[in-house]
Amino acid sequence: MPAATAPLAVRMRPRSLDEVVGQQHLLRPGSPLRVLAADTDGGGGAVSVILWGPPGTGKTTLAQAIAHSSGRRFVELSAVTAGVKDVRVVMERALNDRDLYGMATVLFLDEIHRFTKAQQDALLPGVENGWVTLVAATTENPSFSVISPLLSRSLLLTLEPLQESELGDLIRRAIADPRGLGDAVEVEPEAVDALVQLASGDARRALTSLEAAASSAIALDTEEDSPRVTPEIVSAAVNRALLRYDRNGDQHYDVTSAFIKSMRGSDPDAAIHYLARMIEAGEDPRFIARRLMVHAAEDVGMADPQALVIAVAAAEATQLVGLPEARIPLAEATIYIATAPKSNAVISAIDSAIADVKAGRFGLVPLHLRDAHYPGAKRMGHGKGYRYPHSDPRGVSPQQYLPDELVGREYYAPTAHGNEREVAERLEKIRRITRSE
Repeated sequence: MPAATAPLAVRMRPRSLDEVVGQQHLLRPGSPLRVLAADTDGGGGAVSVILWGPPGTGKTTLAQAIAHSSGRRFVELSAVTAGVKDVRVVMERALNDRDLYGMATVLFLDEIHRFTKAQQDALLPGVENGWVTLVAATTENPSFSVISPLLSRSLLLTLEPLQESELGDLIRRAIADPRGLGDAVEVEPEAVDALVQLASGDARRALTSLEAAASSAIALDTEEDSPRVTPEIVSAAVNRALLRYDRNGDQHYDVTSAFIKSMRGSDPDAAIHYLARMIEAGEDPRFIARRLMVHAAEDVGMADPQALVIAVAAAEATQLVGLPEARIPLAEATIYIATAPKSNAVISAIDSAIADVKAGRFGLVPLHLRDAHYPGAKRMGHGKGYRYPHSDPRGVSPQQYLPDELVGREYYAPTAHGNEREVAERLEKIRRITRSE
């Protein structure tokens, strides 16, 4: 393997936007990043951008690629080490370069969410007056971590985790490229698949794992042929078991099915096991969150309406914090749903109603329920005879709500589980009143 002190992920960093793998939705012709990189004269006029995405999706890579392409002076600061004084020094230098030499400055600020409000305020004059073009990167939702004045003066660009095909291309490029491994090792296709699986959309993780596996293969090699990286070497190098899990294959559907059925069967231990398998195999956490929301409404429903609230909160938390922290709200929602009382009365009700509508069983809306507010509606009898439920001391009035053809039809049949036990008792009383005529 070529001798080098810099990590493989650093050596393979693209030198231009054309070398960037992934994020093609941000790199179309005429996009803000293309405009910024294409301004080889450094003439200014480019809009500041905030790059938001999970680790390893290319935020720093895009900024560095712009630096190599653009004629602007490029300055890089990290919010971990830089303070207000450092920002002001950059702003003063940028103003001087613009006024004295006609040169624009690109300021790349990594982890901007770590900046305090006062530190972010120090950026405003330079961004607002065009002294610098800000390219900021963050792994946290800018709506919560970046001050509003700075957000309004910047364009928010969202980066997505790399697709499996993109990670595969990246790994194969690093194997062959002289800047990378220079074909010093042979990597089996199954090993490439393993590296892709373990990366979970993170390009930096993929290249770091590749470098570790290649070093292990070289150390273990005792033959004259090129060292060979196998799936077993990948597993040993990164100290993680390789799960048989293809996000587009049978394992994806089998594990997902087991996850849902374990929650439906009220087994939180099994549900957590399958959740862990999905997370470790690199399943998209947003997919998991969507399944939790659907399951909370479909299999818990009105037996515990709080289950859907918990699932939605877990989905929002997943969107805000991302993995690995998102595993905690996802696990909380999984356990809550698995231990909640179960009822499929909600999905049965809506599916039964839809079946009637599709079969043509719907009829006309009763006259007393029709809108009576537009001109001429009352002359047609709309709203006549409508009984306002709040005028009845019981809060419910005897009244027909279904069309004539469906009078007496019952779609919702609550169970005796959890909250639905009380709902069933209340609904029985309500129906006796509403249908008393």
